[in-house]
Amino acid sequence: MEEEFKQIRSNIIKIAMYGPESTGKTTLSTQLAAHYNDGWIPEFARDFLQEKWNKNQEVCTEEDLIAIAIGQTKIENEAVSKANKLLFCDTNLLVTKVFSDIFYERCEPILEQAAKEHEYDLIFLTYIDVPWEADDLRDSPEDREKTFKTFENAIIKNGNPYVKIQGNKEERFIKAVQIVDELMLAKNLGFSSSDFVTIYNKGISMEIIQKQLTFFKEGFAKINLVRSALKKDGINVYSEEEVQKYIAFFDDNIEKHTIEKFVPASGAATRMFQFLLEFINEFDVENDTINSYINHKKCPNLSIFLVGLKSFPFYQELKQKAIDIYPDYYTKEKEIRSYFLIKTLLSKEHFDFANKPKGVLPFHQKEDKVLSPIEEHIKEAVFYEIPNQKTRIHFTVSPEHQSAFEEITNKYDNVEVSYSFQQEKTDTLAVTTQNKPFRDSDGNLVFRPGGHGALIANLNALSSDTVFIKNIDNVSQNHIADIVKYKKLIGGILFHLQQLIFGYLNDLQREDVTDEKIKVIKEFAQMELHLVLPNDFERYEKASQIEYLFEELNRPIRVCGMVRNEGEPGGGPFWVRNEQGKVSLEIVETSQIDLANEQQAQIVNNATHFNPVDLVCGLKNYKVEKFDLMKFVDQNTGFIVSKNTEGHYYKAYELPGLWNGAMANWITVFVEVPLVTFNPVKTINDLLKPAHQPENNG
Repeated sequence: MEEEFKQIRSNIIKIAMYGPESTGKTTLSTQLAAHYNDGWIPEFARDFLQEKWNKNQEVCTEEDLIAIAIGQTKIENEAVSKANKLLFCDTNLLVTKVFSDIFYERCEPILEQAAKEHEYDLIFLTYIDVPWEADDLRDSPEDREKTFKTFENAIIKNGNPYVKIQGNKEERFIKAVQIVDELMLAKNLGFSSSDFVTIYNKGISMEIIQKQLTFFKEGFAKINLVRSALKKDGINVYSEEEVQKYIAFFDDNIEKHTIEKFVPASGAATRMFQFLLEFINEFDVENDTINSYINHKKCPNLSIFLVGLKSFPFYQELKQKAIDIYPDYYTKEKEIRSYFLIKTLLSKEHFDFANKPKGVLPFHQKEDKVLSPIEEHIKEAVFYEIPNQKTRIHFTVSPEHQSAFEEITNKYDNVEVSYSFQQEKTDTLAVTTQNKPFRDSDGNLVFRPGGHGALIANLNALSSDTVFIKNIDNVSQNHIADIVKYKKLIGGILFHLQQLIFGYLNDLQREDVTDEKIKVIKEFAQMELHLVLPNDFERYEKASQIEYLFEELNRPIRVCGMVRNEGEPGGGPFWVRNEQGKVSLEIVETSQIDLANEQQAQIVNNATHFNPVDLVCGLKNYKVEKFDLMKFVDQNTGFIVSKNTEGHYYKAYELPGLWNGAMANWITVFVEVPLVTFNPVKTINDLLKPAHQPENNG
C-alpha cells in the first residue's frame, strides 16, 4: 500500500491549497490554473463523497480516508506528467490528516506519514474570511477560527513552506499571482521553497534580491564627478543681514508647518570604544605595562583617553564602581587602577558602554547634572517650539534599546517622542566571497540591516511636512545659540524656497501661463535651486518646457548645512553627472569615487566642505500631499562591505546612504554653516573636545 501514497518527483512547480472547508481553495486553484494556462487537479474527496451521498445518503467515515488519500495521490501523480511548468492542487494529504484528527481524534500512521512526506514548492493556507457556503458535504460552520488555528498549527509542525492568503476573491487572486511569479523567479535564482518563504515573510521582493545579487557580482558604477561644490558654485553663503532675514522668515512662518526632528539612533556604541575593547582583549596585565602597550601597538588614543580620564562626565561614578568591585583598588599602582577603570567601563556586568546605544550614554557634565545625547537633542529642539503644542522628536532605534530611551524621554513632558525600527523589508542578503547566498550553521539565509540608507523608509512614514535631521552623536553643550541660529537659517531658506516653488508649480498648471513666466521659473530653478537644464531647453516646445520644469520642481526638497572640511573622514558635496548625462548637486561618499582616476582624485582634493551637519527636509508637495520618498531614491547605488562571523568572511550590501543615494533625486540646496555646529562623537575621546566640556574647563 505504501507505493500508492508515493509522490512522483519532477521539476514541475507544485502549489497546493490548504485550509478548512469553505475557505476558497477550489476557487483560487482554478483561477491560478486558468491564469497560467497550466495544470490543475481537483479535490478527489469531493467527487468520492458526493457519489457516496447520492447513492446512500452516507457521509464520510474514518475508513474512507485511506481511499481518499490514495485517490488524491493518484490524480496528482497523473497530472504531473501533463503539466507544463506549474501544477495547482485543490488540496493535499495534510488536509485529510487534519480532518482525521479533528473528527476522529486519531490518524492512521500510513496516512500521517504520507502527509508528512508529500512535498510542495508552496502551500497557500486559505483563511476563513470568506463566507461559509453550505452543501451536502459541509457540516462545520461553527468554530471556524478554532478549526483554522488547528490547520495552521499542523502545517507549522509539519514544516511545509506556506503563505497565508486572505481577502476577497479578487484580492486573493492578485496576491497569489504575485507570489507565484516571485516563487518562479526564486527557483530560477537557485533558492529553495524555504528560502523563498523566508524572503517573502521579510517583505522583500525577489526582484530586489536579484538586483542585490547583481550588485555583488558586478559592483557599482563609480560616481562621475564633474567638479567639487564650492562657495558660490553650489554652496550658498549668506551675509549676516541675509541670515537674519531668513531667521525672521522662519519665525514668522513656523506656525503654518508641522515640524519634527528626526534622529537616527540605531545600533550600539561599539565603534566609540573600539580601541579600548582591543586594549582589554590584548593587554597582558601580568607581564606588560600600559606605556609599553601604547608604544608597540601604536595606540595614541589610549594615551589621550588616560590623560583626559578625569574630564569625562562619568568619571566619578566609574571610579566609585571600580572601588566597589576591587577592594584593593587604592593599593594598586596607577596603571593597574587605569586597567580596572577601563574593564569596569566595558564589562557587561557593570557599565557595558560599548553595547549600549550612543543616545543613552553620559556625554556632558553641567554643574551637578550629567546629560545624554537624547537630552541634548530635546533641549535643542525647543527652537521650533510652537505655543500650546508639544515639540515632536522621532528616534530610530533598535527594538532592544527603546526602553532605555524611554527611561530618559519620559522625564520630559514638553516633547512628543516617537520611535521606529529599521524595517525588516530593508534588510539585505549576505553572500559568500564567491557571491553565493551566505548561510548560518543551520543552513538558513543570512540577512543584514540595510544600513543608514534604510532609514529613508522610516522618514517616509512620518506625517510632518518639515523634518530636521541630525545624527544622535552630533550634539554640543556649548555654542547653543549659534547652533539654533543656523538651524533657523536653513529652516527659513526651506520655507522661502517652498513658497516660491509651490507658487510656480501652480503657475505652470495654468492654461494661460506666459512665456515670460516660464522664463522667470527657469531662471529661478537655475539660480536658486542650482538645477542644470538641458543645453537645448530653449528649443523645447512650450508644452515640453512646462512639463520638464514641473517635474523638476515637484520633488521633495532638502536644505543642508555644510561645514568646511577640517580633515574628518567621509564624503562631501559635488557636482555629478549621472548615466543619462544629467548634472546635479549630490552628497558623495569617498568610497563611491574612483580615486585611481587622476582627474576624479584631483576633484576630491579640491573639495572644501564636508557631509551635511544638519538637514531640513520638505516632505509635502504644493497640494500639501506627502511625497512618496521611495520614488526619489537612486536604487543603483550602495556599498559592498566585508564582514566576519565566527571566522567566516562574507559580503554585505548596504543601501544607498540616507543623504547620498536615498535622497539623490531630491531638490538639493547646500548652505555654509560654521564649524561650531558640527560636533560629532565618533570615539570616546571626542568628548574631550571643547564642544563637549564645560566652558570654564576650556
